[in-house]
Amino acid sequence: MCAPDFPTAGRVRRQPPGPGREHELRESATRLLRRHLNLKDLLVEVRIGWPQLRLIDAKRHAESPLSSALQDQASKLGVPVAVLSIRTVVSSIVQICASSGEPSHKVLLNAEQRKKLSSLLEVAQYLLAHGMFSRLSFCQELCEVQNSLLLEAIWRLHVQNIVSLPELWESPADTQSTVAWLFRDLCLLCEQMDASSQHTDIAQTMLSDFVQLFVLRGFQKNSDLRGAEPTHVARVRKSDGESGIALEALATGLQDGSPAHRTVKNWFGVFCGHMCGGMISADVPKRFFSHTLTQVLTHKPVLRVSDAVRMQREWSFAKTHPLLTSLYRRLFAILCPEELLGHFQEVLETHEVNWQHVLSCVSTLVICLPEAQRLIKDWVARLLARAFESCDLDSMVTAFLVARQAALEGPSVFPSYPDWFQASFGNTRGFHSSSKKTLVFLFKFLSDLVPFEAPRYLQAHILHPPLVPSKYRSLLTDYIALAKTRLSDLKVSMENMGLYEDLSSARDIIEPDSQAQQDVEKAITVFEHTGKIPVAVMEASIFRRPYYVSHFLPALLTPRVLPRTPDSRAALIESLRRADKIPPSLYSTYRQACSTAGEKKPESAALGRPADAGCVEEPLGPLAAALREFRAAVADPAQGDVLSAHLALVSERLSSVLGPDEEDSSRGHSRVQLSLRAPHLEPREQEVADLLLTSFCQNLMAASSFAPADRQGPWAARFVSTVCGHRLLRATLTRLCQLLRHQGPSLSASHVLGLAALVVHLSESRSALPDVHVALPAPEFFSSLLPFGTAETSLFCLKFCTAAIAYSLCKSPSGSQDTLFSCLSPALLKKFQFILFRLFSEAREPPSQEDAVGLPWRLLCLPSADWQRAALCLWKQRAFQELLEEKEVHLTYRDWLQLELEIQPELDFLSDTERWDFQQWAIREHFLPAPAAAGGCGGELRTACSVLVDVTLCLHIWAQSPGTSDEGTNALVLVLQEMAADLEQGPAASQSGCPSQGHFLFRVFRSRLQALAGGWDVAARLQRQRELLVYKRILLGLPPSVLVGSPQASQPAAPDCTEFFWLVNSELRNFCSHGTALTHDITVHFFRGLFNACSQSRSPALTADLILSACQTECPIVLTSALLWWPRLEPDLRSRWRSCFQGPLPQELQRLGEARQFGKSCLSGDSARPPPGPAWLSAAALHFAIQQAGKGGIRSQLEKLERQREELLLVLFFFSLMGLLSSHLTPHAADSLEALDICAEILGCLEKRRVSWLVLFQLTGAEGGLGPVLLRLAPDPYIRLLPFAFYSLLSYFDEDALLREDAFLHVAVDMYLKLICLFVAGETSAVSALATRSRDLQGQGDPVGLITKARHFLLQSIPRCPQKSFSNVAELLAARGDCDPEVSAALLSRQQALPDADLYQEPQLF
Repeated sequence: MCAPDFPTAGRVRRQPPGPGREHELRESATRLLRRHLNLKDLLVEVRIGWPQLRLIDAKRHAESPLSSALQDQASKLGVPVAVLSIRTVVSSIVQICASSGEPSHKVLLNAEQRKKLSSLLEVAQYLLAHGMFSRLSFCQELCEVQNSLLLEAIWRLHVQNIVSLPELWESPADTQSTVAWLFRDLCLLCEQMDASSQHTDIAQTMLSDFVQLFVLRGFQKNSDLRGAEPTHVARVRKSDGESGIALEALATGLQDGSPAHRTVKNWFGVFCGHMCGGMISADVPKRFFSHTLTQVLTHKPVLRVSDAVRMQREWSFAKTHPLLTSLYRRLFAILCPEELLGHFQEVLETHEVNWQHVLSCVSTLVICLPEAQRLIKDWVARLLARAFESCDLDSMVTAFLVARQAALEGPSVFPSYPDWFQASFGNTRGFHSSSKKTLVFLFKFLSDLVPFEAPRYLQAHILHPPLVPSKYRSLLTDYIALAKTRLSDLKVSMENMGLYEDLSSARDIIEPDSQAQQDVEKAITVFEHTGKIPVAVMEASIFRRPYYVSHFLPALLTPRVLPRTPDSRAALIESLRRADKIPPSLYSTYRQACSTAGEKKPESAALGRPADAGCVEEPLGPLAAALREFRAAVADPAQGDVLSAHLALVSERLSSVLGPDEEDSSRGHSRVQLSLRAPHLEPREQEVADLLLTSFCQNLMAASSFAPADRQGPWAARFVSTVCGHRLLRATLTRLCQLLRHQGPSLSASHVLGLAALVVHLSESRSALPDVHVALPAPEFFSSLLPFGTAETSLFCLKFCTAAIAYSLCKSPSGSQDTLFSCLSPALLKKFQFILFRLFSEAREPPSQEDAVGLPWRLLCLPSADWQRAALCLWKQRAFQELLEEKEVHLTYRDWLQLELEIQPELDFLSDTERWDFQQWAIREHFLPAPAAAGGCGGELRTACSVLVDVTLCLHIWAQSPGTSDEGTNALVLVLQEMAADLEQGPAASQSGCPSQGHFLFRVFRSRLQALAGGWDVAARLQRQRELLVYKRILLGLPPSVLVGSPQASQPAAPDCTEFFWLVNSELRNFCSHGTALTHDITVHFFRGLFNACSQSRSPALTADLILSACQTECPIVLTSALLWWPRLEPDLRSRWRSCFQGPLPQELQRLGEARQFGKSCLSGDSARPPPGPAWLSAAALHFAIQQAGKGGIRSQLEKLERQREELLLVLFFFSLMGLLSSHLTPHAADSLEALDICAEILGCLEKRRVSWLVLFQLTGAEGGLGPVLLRLAPDPYIRLLPFAFYSLLSYFDEDALLREDAFLHVAVDMYLKLICLFVAGETSAVSALATRSRDLQGQGDPVGLITKARHFLLQSIPRCPQKSFSNVAELLAARGDCDPEVSAALLSRQQALPDADLYQEPQLF
């Protein structure tokens, strides 16, 4: 195919290249572009390739295409280049903002828009740099199209310095429209801030920049906005509108998650430190925050004072919207409490205020700023002073509203309203007491409040009225009448007030029946802890009988199935019945209803579950939720400023679950009652306590996961002070007692850590908590809850002590010793050392100086904590070793013994061999060589023995507790025996029994006995008897040489038995004896000691004789004891003596055998042998023979005694009297009748021989005669009961013979008066109890009957007595004559009737 032939005419021929060809081509291209240029498209192209096209060709001084295009277009249109460029850039910005295609109410750019705008702003910066751009014109153009712009675009213009925001909003003439536009977009920004996570940071930065700009422009120090123009104020304080709309939204109510809620939340978020961090001066944010606080407090002040009085209980912290409380907290962060109170006062004095905001702000202030609580109290006091000084009603209103609002938050932050009202007006120092004018002012104010008052405030005013002088009493009575009338209108009765109703509570008045149920529960709780009818119940039964009878008793006497073992409710009902506080008819009806209640059990009860289980769980839900929120705040370090707010919410939830703490209002005067032996909680209280303790443990673990204890903030201390009020403290401590004492080994590691930390904080905060009624301070109390007697409890105690000590040291790494001792008790530290020594042999060696380990708290918080490693780590820690250098925490030898005695060997962690080795190490290697200043014995074995004896006595006598082990005591007694043997054989043997010092054992006994209470009352006697029984047990466990010392080697002298004789004569004779003889065991032990002394002597027979001769004069009861037990004692004595000394018994021992034979021969009818030795020894042998023979017909045998033996017969009568008293003091009634017959027969023999026996009833310890010996042979209680024995024989007296004796009347009156004194002192109670139990003894041993017979006998005998009998009767009557006035009158009358009565003197009996 041929190619077509095109004409070629008119074609331009290609020009050859040349030097000027390139310039011509550039000019042609430029002309072409200018003819076809579109500026908007050009800006788009320039934006896309701006990095390559934006520069001017500096080398050729050529203009950029954009500059040339703008100049050409401006010349064509006849406008300046700057105007054209501004309009072009504004048009491009509007185009970019509208390019998203999304709704027009957005304020943020998307990613594509943000990229385009960034390039456009670079173009604008180029134009601005080359003088082709005017800021002022640009601002004017932007204001014209402001409704088409997105807020982020405006912000980016400001950030990249194209035009500043102040230039933007100060340029237009229509400021109002600009403010409205900016306010609208700021609201949208707050609403959309959380819509997308990718835009959140940009939105927060935008809002922060805007706020900083507002604050800087509006709150500079030199800016006086009060004199500024309104337009300027509108320009610089655009935050006011935003805050106002937020407060308005809060007032109308917000739903969580709604757009309005997000807007308010994000706007309030600007009031924080980092939002204002770019301020040049710190005063600028303060002025901004103060201005905002003023705006909040004065926002729409439509509520009147009467509205505030009526509604303020709904404005407490817990009921205020969380967003508003968060705003308050943020405002408080910059302003100190003093500044806040000053600003409060200024606003209240100069503005009309919104009382809801003012009072809710007060609640937040006292909750979140503990240091402001004192300032609030002082402020209220100043307001009251000003009010009464000038009768300023505004100050009075403010003071009452603020005081009531603070009181709503509980007594932990402010006194309850009744307490505050009584403290302010209930004494002579009150503000109102200065004059009549102030009194009238006060009651006028209170009266004006009456129509608007809540019933509880009226009740508080009535029950705690102001103190008024008597002449102005009518003011008070008029007010009380008005208040009662108002209560009547409100259908609230003062008579129906609950016994424990909390007048400071913000709750509504409940029905009397419901209040009565609460009163019953509280009364039962108080009764459980005191065992007495509560005072409030007793007062109500007298002074508030309508409520008591109509409401309280029906609630208490609700029919139920009575438990087999009476519970607390049943015990309280029984106590009230015995006190005649329950009408008999009502009690009878209650018992009948209870008897039939079991037949009508509800099905739910039969199934073993409560009837309404849902109601039980429902109240705990909000409390658990509040605790979860608090835990989230603890786990988030950024939320440290909201802890107080969460705790206030927890406190409010606790009040809703348990009701208000009735005793908080009087916390300063009340004590928490704890029952440690049987800790008990109501089901609801235990659930709440478990919830709180679990929450604390979880909080601690969460906080410890990100910070050590010293950097966790004050959350734990605030938790303790907030939730541990009076009632909750009792529940918490009771639950701690249950867990630590009874469930410790089953607790998990996190529970151990949490409870240990809680105990530390409770101990540290004890001064701010109610007093606890236990015998120990708080730290020692918690230590006492840690048992360690078994292997399981020892390991738990070690874990708990390790956790508590490690937490305390970590919490206060640089704290003083006093700070640590406030958290840790010395007892806990000693327990830790004790268990560590027992369980780990590594701890028995002192830690090396090279050990530089850290605190083990982090180790304990790990999931798999190694407690052994942690305990040893703590032991080696330098801070802990320095703590142990303090004297208070030394584990002394005495401390170790006390703790070791509580170990139960059968359940011990150590085996028997390991325990023996440990005890030997502790005594021999650790404590014995240790200096006394460090708690050791200083190398003194005698000191070690003495302390061991003393501790054993203390633990065995006083403790008698479940933790004290008899086997443990026996093991240490074996150690004592070993050490005592070392003392006798070692170099200290010569000192242990030295006469000048005495044996160490008796010195311990003597010091302990001197410390015991004296007297003969039952408690003192039982205490002393129990002590002496343990003494005897220890003596029997030690070598008998303790009783009878070693003989002196230099000369034949008796071994020293002084200490043992002292113990027998002063103590064992009275409490550890069988009447006139010691018990068999101690008697045998003494004679073993005698043989031991003889074995060490060169003259055994002489030594034995010397010892027994000493007994005759110093301790005769030892010999009478040998006579009593001779049938069992003699074979052993003969066998030992024959095998050791190959000879007859010593003379004094033979004499004991002869005395025993003499007693037998007197009763056998054989020819009576002459009585050997002293008469009292033969009489004792005869007395024991009569007792063992068991027969009363012995007169014929006694009459065979030689006439020269009247003294023997007299002493035998004394022994028979002791036998009579002994039989009356023992439960063998038949023996008492037999003993009485024996006494009667011996008395008959004495009277037949005309032997005066009255001397036995006037014994004294004077030297010479039988007095000293007989008084050492009988127990002192028996001697004191001789008047009882005297008148028991009244029917056997030969009255005619007695009346002829001059001493009879004196003895009879003396015995009678002493018998009355014994009866009054209760010392005849044992005799009376025995006579009551025995039918045979009725009328015979009854002290009352005996006194009656004795009185009758004296009144009949007094007229018949000779004149000599009345000598010195006046002395008797002067001492005890008031015991029986009639007998005294008869004696005095008879004495006065005698003419020469003064010539006679009292007969000499001795």
